[in-house]
Amino acid sequence: MPREAPLSILPTSSIIRSLAITSISSSPILLAPSLAITNKLAHATSPILNPDTNPVLRFFLKHTFYRQFCAGENAAEVKRTVDGLKSLGFKGVVLGYAREVVLDKSQADNLESCGEYEIAEECIRKEITPWRKGTLETVEMTVPGDFVALKFTGAGSQALYDLSRNATPSPALKEAIDAVCDLAASRGVKLLFDAEQQAVQAGIDSWALEYMRKYNHRTPGQAVVYNTYQAYLKATPSILASHLAVAQREGFTCGVKLVRGAYLGSDPRHLIHDSKADTDNAYDGISASLARRQYSSILKPAQGETAFPEVNLVLAGHNINSVRKIQALRTEQAEKGEKQIDLIYAQLQGMADEVSCELVQAGLLNQGKRNVDIPKAYKYLVWGTTGECMKYLGRRAQENQESMKRTKEGRDAMASELMKRVKKVFGLPA
Repeated sequence: MPREAPLSILPTSSIIRSLAITSISSSPILLAPSLAITNKLAHATSPILNPDTNPVLRFFLKHTFYRQFCAGENAAEVKRTVDGLKSLGFKGVVLGYAREVVLDKSQADNLESCGEYEIAEECIRKEITPWRKGTLETVEMTVPGDFVALKFTGAGSQALYDLSRNATPSPALKEAIDAVCDLAASRGVKLLFDAEQQAVQAGIDSWALEYMRKYNHRTPGQAVVYNTYQAYLKATPSILASHLAVAQREGFTCGVKLVRGAYLGSDPRHLIHDSKADTDNAYDGISASLARRQYSSILKPAQGETAFPEVNLVLAGHNINSVRKIQALRTEQAEKGEKQIDLIYAQLQGMADEVSCELVQAGLLNQGKRNVDIPKAYKYLVWGTTGECMKYLGRRAQENQESMKRTKEGRDAMASELMKRVKKVFGLPA
C-alpha cells in the first residue's frame, strides 16, 4: 500500500485553520497590515486593544491565531492541547510560559537596576514572583520526557539589567531559577534556556553554563539544562565550542538546543551571517558535528581541545532538508551500530506541520525496527492569557514574513491535503 501523506494525521479543523493563516502570511498584500496590527496589539496600553480586557477581541484571537500557535490559558486547556498532539504520535512537547519582554535599542541602552528597599521589593512582587509562579506551573503541567522553555526576560527589569551586564542573577531571581530547576529535575522534565536578543544573550549564555554545571552531571549522558545556540550568528560556533570544552573538562553533559535564529528584526545585522546559505551551512555543519560528536571545519574545537563531551541535542528547525540530513546521518550510524547521542526534533506549534508530521510518520513506521533512525518529534508551544501571548504571536508573524517561501510551501501543502479530503467526501479520485 502507498504511504499516506504526512499531513493526513491532522484533523480537518487544523488543516483549514492552518490554510487560512498561511494564506495571509504568504500574501505580500495581506501580510504587511497583519504584521502592523499584531505589533500594535502586542505593545498596546489601551484596554480596548488588550485582549485580556476586550472580550470581543479576545474571542476573535483566541479562536484563530492563539489557537493555532498556543497551548491554552490554564492547565486544563494546556492538557487538552498536549494530549491531542501526543495522540497524533508526537513524543512530547516543549512548553513555555508566554510572559516575555522585547526591547528596542533605546530600552536596551537604558536598563537600570531595581536597586534596594521599596523599589526592589516592588520588582520582586510584580515581576519575579509572577514569573516564578508561572514557570513552576509550567513544569507542573508537563510529564517526564517533556521540556520546559525558560525565557528570563519574562522575570522583569532586574533580570533584564543583570543579563545586559552579564552579571549573576539577583538573589530573588536566583532563588526562583533554582526552584524551577529543582522541580524539573525531580519530575524528569528537561529545561531549555531560550535564546533572546543580543542585548541580553551573553548573560543567558553565562547563566546556562552555570546551571549545566550544577544539574547535568547527575545522570551520566543525560542533560537537565540546555542552552540555545542560534546558527545565524557568526559567533555561535566559537561560543558553543567553548561550552563543549568546559563540559569535557568538568565532566558534565552539554545540553544543546540548535535553532537558526528568531531575532532578525532586533539583532545587529553585522553579527548575523551575510546570507541564508551561510546560515544553512552553519546550522547543518553544527548539527552534524554534534550528532557525530566530532569537531569539523564549521564547529572547530576551542584552543587545546580535541575530545568531545557527552551531548544531548534538541534540533529545532523548520527546514526539511536539514532534518533529512540528520535523519540520514543517524540511519547510517544505526546501520553501523555506532553510538548515537540523545536527540529530538522540534518545530513550533502551528508552523511547519509538513515537517513535523513527516517525522511523526517516520517514527510510527520505523517503531521497533533496527538499523534505522526512529525520530522523536516534539512541538514547541506556549501558554498564557491571550494578552500575554501577543508578543510571542508577533514574533511568529515576523518569522513568517522572513521565510515567505517556506510559508507558501506550507500553504500549498495544506491546500493539497484539504482538496484530497474534499474529493474523498464526494467519491472523486485524489
